Amino acid sequence: MTPITEARRPAADTRQNLHAELARSAYRIRRFALRMGEVQGQGYIGQALGLSDVLAVAFCHAMQFRPGEPEWEGRDRFLLSHGHYAIALYAALIEAGIIDETELETYGSDDSRLPMSGMATYTPGMEISGGSLGQGLSIAVGMALGLRAKGNPAWVYNSMSDGELDEGSTWEAAMGAAHHQLGNLITLVDINQQQADGPSQRILGFEPLADKWLSFGWHVQRVNGNDLAAVIEAFDRARAVTEPVPRVILFDTLMGKGVPFLEQREKNHFIRVEQPEWQEAIAVLDAAQPAGDRA
Repeated sequence: MTPITEARRPAADTRQNLHAELARSAYRIRRFALRMGEVQGQGYIGQALGLSDVLAVAFCHAMQFRPGEPEWEGRDRFLLSHGHYAIALYAALIEAGIIDETELETYGSDDSRLPMSGMATYTPGMEISGGSLGQGLSIAVGMALGLRAKGNPAWVYNSMSDGELDEGSTWEAAMGAAHHQLGNLITLVDINQQQADGPSQRILGFEPLADKWLSFGWHVQRVNGNDLAAVIEAFDRARAVTEPVPRVILFDTLMGKGVPFLEQREKNHFIRVEQPEWQEAIAVLDAAQPAGDRA
């Protein structure tokens, strides 16, 4: 799929075609992630498969950027606060044309531009070095303030995990964003109900989550992050809000989405897959691929 740049935006009457194109992009993002996982035999594959629909809409519909010019000043910024999701973002950057597909074979290797945790100094399109959970939203607030001060209309997207809801810095940043009326900030929260120590709600309950964000002064949506039509609508609605308030989209996702035997694993925060299973996972994904796509 051709990524969105500042000069291209789908017409309203192509909605059905848009959905089909984004479904193919989500499939390819999942496939790229699995191929990178196979290189190391392990990784945060469950998160990548679960977030692929959101990333497809972000990079192939909502965001403005120039694939060959990742530092273009007019670009929308995508911050990966949960740096351990790097494999998911690399797959999206490959689909967006910012990283060449051949580089996925170097994933996690010495001197690779694709380290296992996201690092801005290594990877084109990686805006921040993430990994210390709860930091991304604070950085996003600063970026959004800076862009507004410069008169730059670009959006700041902060992608974070439900595990980051445990961090006090997240809620301090949420208050700051509302106080400064940052209408150029959209936060994406992946609610996959899984942390390294177990189910997110058991570690530290965060419900009712939509009400919490609303009470902090944000425009709030909560949708199924694996329902592509709902994800498209949520992004479009967030950008269309006219009030000067920050926006958050809460995405309920399924870890391992698209590969049933990975979906069903009890612990899939960090997945180790036996060598034959990688090709099995890709075969399962390919069997259900959207019509008209390539393998």
